[in-house]
Amino acid sequence: MKYLLTGCAGFIGWKVTEFLIADGHTVVGIDNINDAYDVSVKKWRLDQLQGLQNFQYHCLDICDSETLEPLFKVGFDAVINLAARAGVRQSVENPWVYMDTNITGTLNLLELSRKYEINKFILASTSSLYGAKNPLPFNEEADTNGPLSPYAASKKGAEALCHSYHHLYNIDMTIFRFFTVYGPAGRPDMSAFRFVKWISEGHPVTVYGDGKQSSRDYTYVEDIARGVIAGLKPLGYSVINLGSDSPIVLIDTIKLIEELVGKKAELSHQPFHPADVRATWADIGKAEELLDWRPQVSFREGITELVKWYQTHRSWVKDIPTG
Repeated sequence: MKYLLTGCAGFIGWKVTEFLIADGHTVVGIDNINDAYDVSVKKWRLDQLQGLQNFQYHCLDICDSETLEPLFKVGFDAVINLAARAGVRQSVENPWVYMDTNITGTLNLLELSRKYEINKFILASTSSLYGAKNPLPFNEEADTNGPLSPYAASKKGAEALCHSYHHLYNIDMTIFRFFTVYGPAGRPDMSAFRFVKWISEGHPVTVYGDGKQSSRDYTYVEDIARGVIAGLKPLGYSVINLGSDSPIVLIDTIKLIEELVGKKAELSHQPFHPADVRATWADIGKAEELLDWRPQVSFREGITELVKWYQTHRSWVKDIPTG
């Protein structure tokens, strides 16, 4: 099978690409290597892919429909749209770029999929859509009309476009709402990476609130990649949570990293940001039912792999800004 995958140098896109190629598929990857976070980690991920057979890379922006269209003429079995502007707080500072990438970029890909008769489309969405008022664990049928950030609002828009294109053109749509993805070579603005770096380098660890009031449903990147690939089968129109179903309290995350790194954290307590969701917890019953998917990597195993990766690449990773 031949897949067009956007965001191939991104955290999730890199691992999905790697797994698809290992399974014998061809992947045409798109990534504009933007500076939403330090590009050195994106280039490292891309370097891991460049030598693989059946991988082609194009430095393109999904917001530019004209440069995308020639790629579509060769034909694909599916489009996997993992390109996105992610991050809650950054979206408060610059909401426009989130609307461009997450809504206009998605629209460009949907329209080209329609035009070139690509009948399978996967969209990366987010648990941030569940906001502050839904009961835990979050179920896919919950109300997502109360986004707390422009990032969440932009993903709400992208999901709505996918529904429209499914309704109008019968494109098979699978939308994944990801829950706090972590692991080796992860995003440096995410908490797991930040905590490993801050504790390893003796920097103060920023904690919002007392560290006991918030929890995250951390999901290992390889588990996420397996879920995305499982979603390539025909599913009609489906919105599916991919999470661990085992939320971890923030202070316990810090304690585990302290243990693995062998250093004590210096905590710096700060007030909660109004765009942050206090807790996330995924109901993964739908993923189990439709995809036969459950996470396989425990939180301890996943954080251990992240710490190992950081220590192996510390000579350059230690200088990456954490946002």
